[in-house]
Amino acid sequence: MAQLMVVLDVSVVNVALPSIQTALTLSAALSQWVASAYTLTFAGTLLVGARIADVVGARRALIWGLAGFTAASLVGGIADSGWMLIGARAAQGVGAAVVSPATFTLLTTTYPEGAERTRAVAVWTGVSLVGGGLGNILSGTLTEYLSWRAVLLVNIPIGAAAILGALALALSRVQRPAARVDLTGAVLATTGLGCVAYAVSGAGTDSGLPLAPEAALLGVGLLAALVAQQRRSHSPLVPASLLRNRAVVAGNVLTVLAGACFQVPLWYFLTFQMQHGLGYTALQAGMAFLPMTLVTMVFSAWVTPVLMRRVPSADLVAAGAALATAGLVWQWLAVPATYVSTFLGPALVIGVGGGLLNTPLATAVTTGVAPEDAGAASGLMNTSKQFGGAIGLAAFVAFIGTTGDDYRLAFLAMAALTAAVAGLAVTLRPRPSR
Repeated sequence: MAQLMVVLDVSVVNVALPSIQTALTLSAALSQWVASAYTLTFAGTLLVGARIADVVGARRALIWGLAGFTAASLVGGIADSGWMLIGARAAQGVGAAVVSPATFTLLTTTYPEGAERTRAVAVWTGVSLVGGGLGNILSGTLTEYLSWRAVLLVNIPIGAAAILGALALALSRVQRPAARVDLTGAVLATTGLGCVAYAVSGAGTDSGLPLAPEAALLGVGLLAALVAQQRRSHSPLVPASLLRNRAVVAGNVLTVLAGACFQVPLWYFLTFQMQHGLGYTALQAGMAFLPMTLVTMVFSAWVTPVLMRRVPSADLVAAGAALATAGLVWQWLAVPATYVSTFLGPALVIGVGGGLLNTPLATAVTTGVAPEDAGAASGLMNTSKQFGGAIGLAAFVAFIGTTGDDYRLAFLAMAALTAAVAGLAVTLRPRPSR
């Protein structure tokens, strides 16, 4: 429930933005920040949120993050100005950065490596995959029948229920060494990643985000300083043991590539396809995601865990990426005509591919990770996923801007990335014992 709420809010305001812009008299540039403030702070503070889970415990971190996220949702729901709403969305992102790694850490520390953990991770990744589609459906429904404010206020009962559920969890028995959150590393990571995320959000768009090139240079400099600082830190945000783990490194590289397709970019361009190619309303476009959402959930949560008992993870990732590549090429070739031929057919193939590859990837990034580093591993995976999505969207928008604004070419670019994932999946195979 907690992870679903966090993922929903990545896309939930998109359909409601026109109503928000009118109600609060926002400029086009300012209204963009209603959406981007959340993703920027989410991505920029994930590593810090993950380390908090390792230091204070995942259960406590989850409760803190949920409380902050729910309170920020209330403030956003009653906002009477654009800046108040943007500030609330940024605060939501910080809360989400604590909640998301805490939920994954609870799974990996509760279930040992094997079938039980695979099933738990499958549900977690399934929720993450379908959250974007459900966000579009929920946003369209609430905005049309209630108000744009309901898009944010709906988080209050969900957050309260999640907090009660977290309070009922047994305390972790993992023995945690005396540690602290590396404040210097936290500042460098948050500001560095935030600057890079800000820069890529403005790349290839007409939004006119100020100082984007300068932000990119500053972000790169801060991240370079972070690398140097982490080598000397006694309590690093990303423990060196993770960077020496081949499965963790390979899994995160593939997560960046997959995130550049299966996160916000895919939802964005499929919505564009339906609204501009098929002439759908926002609510119709949101509802059109339902079959793809269901297929992805079924494969991720039920089919893939069964297959993982018999098929190596690397092979499932390769097969899923190959299917996604085929679906994306089909989507690129599809001429806007009917729902079935233009959207449903290729979307179902893409959904099956995503459902096959994401659970093995999420499992790979926790293989061989010590319980006390589970939060850091989760944060690294989530950071890879979010930045893959942010960089992917900016790159695809810039790409189609140089090709006559043919948005369908974005699907071809995504297909190239998923083909790369299929080819690189071999890196997930364990090294042969000597």
